[in-house]
Amino acid sequence: MQKKKEKLLNKIVKRDYKNELESILEKKTFDENAKNLLLNILYKIESSYKDYEKVKRHVETKEEYITRFITMIKENCENIKICRMNSEANEILGDRTFLVEKDIKRIICYPIERKLLYCIAKISKNDKIIKDDYQIIDKTLSNAINFGNNIDTVEPLRDFNGYSWTTIRNEIESVNYNLLYQNLRMLLGYDFLEKWIDNKEFIIDYMEMFKIRFEEKYGAKNQKDFITIMKKLSMLLELKYNPKEREEYEKQKKEIEEKLDKIDNRQQFIQMITDQKRELTEEIKIIDETVNNKEMLQKEYIKRNEKLPLQKKIFSARILSKLMADERAEKIEEIERLNQLMNPKKFVQYKKELEEKYEYLKLLDIKDLEKEINKMTIKLQKIFLKCYKTIISKIENKSEILDYIYEFRYYCLLPFSEEKNINEVEELDKELKETREILIKKAQELKVIIPISKKEEIDDEILKNIFNIRAISLEEIYIKLIKEKDKYYIQFFDDDVFEEKIEIKEMGNINKKDLEIKFNKKIKIFT
Repeated sequence: MQKKKEKLLNKIVKRDYKNELESILEKKTFDENAKNLLLNILYKIESSYKDYEKVKRHVETKEEYITRFITMIKENCENIKICRMNSEANEILGDRTFLVEKDIKRIICYPIERKLLYCIAKISKNDKIIKDDYQIIDKTLSNAINFGNNIDTVEPLRDFNGYSWTTIRNEIESVNYNLLYQNLRMLLGYDFLEKWIDNKEFIIDYMEMFKIRFEEKYGAKNQKDFITIMKKLSMLLELKYNPKEREEYEKQKKEIEEKLDKIDNRQQFIQMITDQKRELTEEIKIIDETVNNKEMLQKEYIKRNEKLPLQKKIFSARILSKLMADERAEKIEEIERLNQLMNPKKFVQYKKELEEKYEYLKLLDIKDLEKEINKMTIKLQKIFLKCYKTIISKIENKSEILDYIYEFRYYCLLPFSEEKNINEVEELDKELKETREILIKKAQELKVIIPISKKEEIDDEILKNIFNIRAISLEEIYIKLIKEKDKYYIQFFDDDVFEEKIEIKEMGNINKKDLEIKFNKKIKIFT
């Protein structure tokens, strides 16, 4: 209710976002280039957001978006350096186009508006939004959702200019992460994802909430299938975009393989537990001796600080003593966990956790990473479309069907890879056709789209093209059916401007009696 009141108030009292941003920038030590770029971003967002909102549907309002943009600058950016050729900042960047340093709230970036906006989104994120309990995917899935959200944040600026909608694939930081994020947004809603990403603590387990919400909406099997593939895909994408992490994952894989081998031999497993407990006990003893001996504590203080970067230095021996007390508590907790493993139930659970973790680490053995990512992404899209059909099958009114026609058109034009969009992926033809047919049939039943013919296959063959057109407003689209020699064509018009002429294949000879529209007559598709 409060949110509705705020939206109504915003409509009555128009906020001056330019003044709001300028007042914040006055208190910042950004250079003039940075301030001008930020004001330009705001101006372009204000100009383009209406089209973005119309095309994409089910997104935050312009007021919510701009408020978030200004808040991110206010709370998370202390220093923004715009990089020029032959400058000191240019040397820091090297072959990168930007650098985000969260610990000191600094951004170094070339004077590219979409890159700067991406940096602002990135600097505002928690690195981890999933509990450690989930192992491996706590990092890979956190990265996937954060990365996708950063790309999503830039979209109104990147793809919309106030009069057209254009997506250039190589301007998207990752089409893989973007597609995964858009799947989640369309199935679970942007508001749920924003709350998940903004969650500063782990009091709420959003991963568990995600599972529950997904199952309630789409059923247990779809939930299990989608989440399993999503986790594996997040691991594959981690290997693609963060190859430096491979060494650490290889190390973990080797350790788990050794543990699993020992688990199969009860005697070896007991010996492994005993050895680990002995090591931990010895480490606790050393901590106790160090904390209770000023000379030893001072030596440890110097030793640790020699290895730490400036921003992570330990400021005093007293702080070190507290850190070591925390380390001691963790080791005692680990000993307790090892003791519990001797319990048969805990042992079974432990083995299951190792096997689940190993399932993701086995992906390190894949030779052709791109091929596997492609295969896994197709699997995910098939489940996504299965779930999406559940949503649209429940539509009951005109405004909803129009929203989902727009949204499905947006989905069809999402980049699937560097070479093609979703609607060009042959492996998804069947699922896309089924989804499209449900939408068209519902739209005609609700009198949102005019009937083209008395045959569903002709309607689909002609109307499927509206999901491939980048006109901002579908309601303004007209069509004209043309016959030239033995071929049939459909022409699309947007505000009387000729858009496209497409051959209608696999139609055979159209019987005029089967048509609800006339040849060579311009007809408005949406009622």
